Amino acid sequence: MPRGDMPDASSFARLGRPRRLWAVAAIHGQHERLAAIHSAIELDLLPGDRIIYLGNYIGRDGDAARTIDELLAFRIDTLARPGWDTDDLVYLRGQQEETWSKLLQLQFAPNPREVLAWMLRQGAGRIVEAYGGIVQQGEAAARDGAVALNRWTTRLREGIRARPGHEKFFTVLQRAALVDDGALFVHAGLDPARPLAAQGDAFWWDASGFERIQDRYETFRRVIRGYDPQKRGPQQDGYAVTLDAGCGFGGPLRAAQLSPEGTLLQLVEA
Repeated sequence: MPRGDMPDASSFARLGRPRRLWAVAAIHGQHERLAAIHSAIELDLLPGDRIIYLGNYIGRDGDAARTIDELLAFRIDTLARPGWDTDDLVYLRGQQEETWSKLLQLQFAPNPREVLAWMLRQGAGRIVEAYGGIVQQGEAAARDGAVALNRWTTRLREGIRARPGHEKFFTVLQRAALVDDGALFVHAGLDPARPLAAQGDAFWWDASGFERIQDRYETFRRVIRGYDPQKRGPQQDGYAVTLDAGCGFGGPLRAAQLSPEGTLLQLVEA
């Protein structure tokens, strides 16, 4: 990758030279399935591995807060192992987390009623409730104006801070993860016509762009995503891999063990 096109280190996780990669698809609040995945893969983890979670931890159903609790508990247990470092576990921002971050700034939206209605259609109501919020109060605040909305979002932030580790978790989510000359991990989308540093919100919303990947994207041998908004199930099309098996929509949660180049080595489902 040319030096001038290097992505911002604060937004992109560089995975170094991993032994193996473990990628976990979109979870959508299914904390029990996530715990089962963790139980399955922890027996096979080795120093030098990397674990990448591909976004949408919170979702339309399930328990968002307990899912974050499970992620944090597994992180603590894994980092207690000899040879593991904090950079060995990476968390990407998904559509749901992007929506949630915007909801917490709703008082700045020029049309908050319309924006909130759209967010609720995307499943944000369950997340609001997980942190002690009341959707109807948010709708009333959106009608009443910025001051009322600020009070409502402040209470949501207080609910996040009341859960140890949750506030920090939402601040460290990254846009993509990469192995130089190897695998690139994204949430749901990628525009193959744009360089990595210029993808913007394509990682969350340009699912059709991901489907146009017909060759190596930049220097990467394979692009792996964790969520397919069209819910067509896992797919492997040469240079592009979708791990989403429909977790949160009646399907199982899937995790994949891969080589640094993105070759599939093992699949685990729960």
